[in-house]
Amino acid sequence: MSISSLRTFRSLAVGFFLWPIAALAEPAADVITVNVDLAKLIKLPTRAATIVVGNPLIADVTLQAGGVVVVTGKGYGATNFIAMDRGGDVLVDRLIQVEGPTDQIVTVYRGVDRESYSCMPICQRRVTLGDGENYFKSAIDQAGSLSSQASGNAATAGKTN
Repeated sequence: MSISSLRTFRSLAVGFFLWPIAALAEPAADVITVNVDLAKLIKLPTRAATIVVGNPLIADVTLQAGGVVVVTGKGYGATNFIAMDRGGDVLVDRLIQVEGPTDQIVTVYRGVDRESYSCMPICQRRVTLGDGENYFKSAIDQAGSLSSQASGNAATAGKTN
């Protein structure tokens, strides 16, 4: 065997053994990556009629007209969704990977309790999965109160016109 043939054989052998590792390192084309608390639009075949989500605590998938789905990251981790046509035939089966937030977050620990703040450009409360129960509830209650006040004022303003 010549030196050239030996080098070629060695390169092929190394490539053969490293191929599974390289295949695992490449991101799969069927994975939809979305950040927690954000949404992404995905185009499906227009005949999609039913959507099934593996774990709705991780992601929400809503079918819109024309085969567009809205994928919203709700919790950290991975799940999948399946789109079917009216006959029950599977059109799409894709993995959804939900990752952490992209904004600049400051995390404050008070013993075992955690508080999160979004600091863009100034630090404000940011409700994040894993925050302490009292902090989380307080922030959610304030947001709900603000929302109902705004809705009430908008309804009142609409009646006076």
